[in-house]
Amino acid sequence: MRYRSIGDVEVSAIGLGAMPLSIEGRPDRERAIATIHAALDAGITLIDTADSYHWNAGETGHNEVLIADALTTYGGDSDAVLIATKGGRGRPGDGSWTVTGTPAHLKNACEGSLKRLGVEAIGLYQLHKPDENVPWADSVGAIKELADEGKIRLAGVSNVSSAQILEARGILGEKLVSVQNEHSPAYLAHEPELALCTELGLAYLPWGPLGGISGASRIGAAHAGFLAVAEDHGVSPQRVCLAWLLAKSPSVVAIPGSTRPATIRDSAAAADLVLTAGDLARLP
Repeated sequence: MRYRSIGDVEVSAIGLGAMPLSIEGRPDRERAIATIHAALDAGITLIDTADSYHWNAGETGHNEVLIADALTTYGGDSDAVLIATKGGRGRPGDGSWTVTGTPAHLKNACEGSLKRLGVEAIGLYQLHKPDENVPWADSVGAIKELADEGKIRLAGVSNVSSAQILEARGILGEKLVSVQNEHSPAYLAHEPELALCTELGLAYLPWGPLGGISGASRIGAAHAGFLAVAEDHGVSPQRVCLAWLLAKSPSVVAIPGSTRPATIRDSAAAADLVLTAGDLARLP
């Protein structure tokens, strides 16, 4: 496992995106816990979650509770694991997603996450999405207050533009350590934000790095270059895709989702796959 930095914390270059373990189509609890344990066994030390990662109404924090239980029952050492959670979105239970970025909501959301994770301070707390009805400075300001109060150690923002990153940095200063945007072979619109994070020394956590839950299995078919490089290395196209993302910038820490131990073990191995210049020339 190779490691990268989020603020002053060293984490595995590949993390676990835990959302699929709690939303629609989620596995049973036993397999979900086994998947998290497999990630830890593979050397993963970053787990990404959010209070809104659940399926039905009334399940707020389902994913956070699942992760807390998995860490409690893990037989190995999990002290170095960084849990990154988010606040600012909701799920009413009808399949939709809401956005609420008011300071009051974010502070209440953080309190709920603290209790569910069973910690005194959240390792990395990220503002899930800008709320078009709330000034960005107000939402980010609430995150700064949580950091100043010691309730979160590190702060991040998600689903943001370059201008929003710069504004957040102006408010949070060095407390801003990460940006989490969609990024995959099928979605390259946030290349400017990746470049900005690289320039500023912020960690960049691409969500949906394999094209989302439905797209992961089609990486090789949708992008022939990944299949060709995978065949040359004797690995999966998914592993090549994650290694390609890591090669884009030292700021990248990829967080692929998984619902099975086998797939997260394969994803974790991408941290040790070094692609040549020739390999990269065949990829997007």
